[in-house]
Amino acid sequence: MSSNNRAITRHQFLGLLAAGATALSCGKAPTPTTNTYQNPLPVAFGDPFILHDPADGKFYMYGTGGGARDGFGVYVSPDLASWNYAGQVYQGNTDDSWCIASFWAPEAYKMGGRYYLFYSAQWRDNPTNELENFRIGIAVADKPTGPFRDLRNGPLFDPGYPIIDANLFVDDDGRHYLYYSRCCYKNPVESEIATHARQQGWYQEIEESWVYGIELKPDFSGVLGEPVLLLRPPLTMDDQQAEWESRSVTSREVNRRWTEGSFTFRRNGTYYMMYSANHFAGENYAVGYATASAPLGTYTKAANNPVLQKNTPSGGDVTGTGHNSVLFSPDARQMFCVYHGRTSKTGNERVVFLDRMEVLSDGRLVVHGPTTSAQALPVFIGQGASA
Repeated sequence: MSSNNRAITRHQFLGLLAAGATALSCGKAPTPTTNTYQNPLPVAFGDPFILHDPADGKFYMYGTGGGARDGFGVYVSPDLASWNYAGQVYQGNTDDSWCIASFWAPEAYKMGGRYYLFYSAQWRDNPTNELENFRIGIAVADKPTGPFRDLRNGPLFDPGYPIIDANLFVDDDGRHYLYYSRCCYKNPVESEIATHARQQGWYQEIEESWVYGIELKPDFSGVLGEPVLLLRPPLTMDDQQAEWESRSVTSREVNRRWTEGSFTFRRNGTYYMMYSANHFAGENYAVGYATASAPLGTYTKAANNPVLQKNTPSGGDVTGTGHNSVLFSPDARQMFCVYHGRTSKTGNERVVFLDRMEVLSDGRLVVHGPTTSAQALPVFIGQGASA
């Protein structure tokens, strides 16, 4: 990309992916005959999220793509190894819907006997014809397989800039928090990395995405207070996070630095926010985390970042590891990192990985992945948020 080019939009990136994607069969997976499973799972999703429903003991996986058109589909599994497509659960881009395109990053939660789907999409209300006009919606259903219907015919709220990657956290005091990413679009930031890129003749500006948090009304009818900036890329090159979070720029993939795909949980009184950095369509997509003593920060990034990244430098076959969620056992003691990645066999198609993770006694978060060899099948898994 020449230094005179503006940032490639997320729409253009996904179009390029679709044009060159390697097809992956996502039909009915065979029932495992052993107590093991192997990554990648037989699901071609980006941004995966798994809900365990105690009502029937099954697991429901939602994500970006996977065959759904203008909306979202779901895969169902009895054991986290075999997955069957159960159809489209949410339909957007109708004549009267608020959202018209770019249906991304759904997360489903069971609360009060109903199921709530948080998602990102392009907002129809676009008087200035912005290329990236994304907002967050909430839909509800009586079953995890839908159909999900929007709570309101409009986005949850409008912060005045495009936002994606909704994540919900409910604290023990019953307060609800929404985390999301402000898009890179039209958000150029001055930093030492940006100065370096200009000096090298790579790019004239570097756009960034930042993670925000805000409290939600208990009935999800809107927000309380103002958004709080929680995470952003480093400003200086001597920051210990700068190298790994700037690889999309220094490898000259694109003139953008991302902080997106966040997922928040609490462990031993500490709030952990996992997040993804770098070009979501590139090999350097990776996951780090930050910690805080309150749900809206202040968050401090961890010294052992990144905790999940490509394994090709060590002879592996996995790249583009990112946009994770976390699956918990019913007692919240076991944790599993659910994320997408790519292999040489899947090409540009994003596929789902499930790897064990833990918080060590010293508070460090560790993800045991990416893996592609057979490992023990998880048992007694459930959905939780804190311990």
